[in-house]
Amino acid sequence: MTYLVTGATGSVGRHVVDELLRAGHPVRALTRDPARAALPEGVQVVRGDLGRTETLAPALDGVTGVHLIDVGGANYAPLPNGQEIADLLARSGVRRVTLLSGWAPGTLEPAVTGGDLEWTYVQPTEFMANALAWTESVRAGGVVEEPFGATRTAMVHEADIGAVIATALTEDGHACRSYGLTGPELLDMPAKVRVLGEALGREIAYVELTVEQMRERYRAQGVPEEMIAFQIEAFGEVPEGAYRVTPTVEQVIGRPPRTFRQWAEEHAEAFL
Repeated sequence: MTYLVTGATGSVGRHVVDELLRAGHPVRALTRDPARAALPEGVQVVRGDLGRTETLAPALDGVTGVHLIDVGGANYAPLPNGQEIADLLARSGVRRVTLLSGWAPGTLEPAVTGGDLEWTYVQPTEFMANALAWTESVRAGGVVEEPFGATRTAMVHEADIGAVIATALTEDGHACRSYGLTGPELLDMPAKVRVLGEALGREIAYVELTVEQMRERYRAQGVPEEMIAFQIEAFGEVPEGAYRVTPTVEQVIGRPPRTFRQWAEEHAEAFL
């Protein structure tokens, strides 16, 4: 049975590909630019764009399960063609679908969950990979500048997300379920920076930005206003205890989720 992975070159999609390959499954990867995919040997790389439904049909030939992401185009905007995608999957004989939630509600989630597909909706909390945004400031000045220092989140390792997705795609018992995924611990910003510094073997300073400073930085980077508002809502305007550790990763894949310290040690070279 062949599995199609969309977003296959992304931080989570690449791990989905690796997990499926390790389990011995045929894998087809969808990407806008196959020449730059750099995926492992044995993966069939095909050109396609989730935002253009007509490009997906050739990639679905002989596919029994599909991993989808609910974003596309510039700035990871929610897909506008969710119902078209869901209808195409059903017509193509796809049986099982996993869907990784996006940063804002789109059309794909209701289309997939409202039909006859065997779906699993995966909703991770903050990705540990988001810390890669600090590489430049850590290398240049040994500092991390972020707002909302007191907000404690249970960051989740992208490899654990990939493992959950691969399991849900290939094993029974996950149909019509929504999985909220977290890491094993709640950490505020100073704690995250301290853990990263310990992994690197040097001290890293944390400087807390104001909300207005954050807005200015994101606007300079071209981040849309709606995404800036989402970041403020998700990490700034949250009540005490809003984020909790869930047991879902271990329940699905049979082992505890990785810690941020493990992630930092794995990615230390990126910050040097």
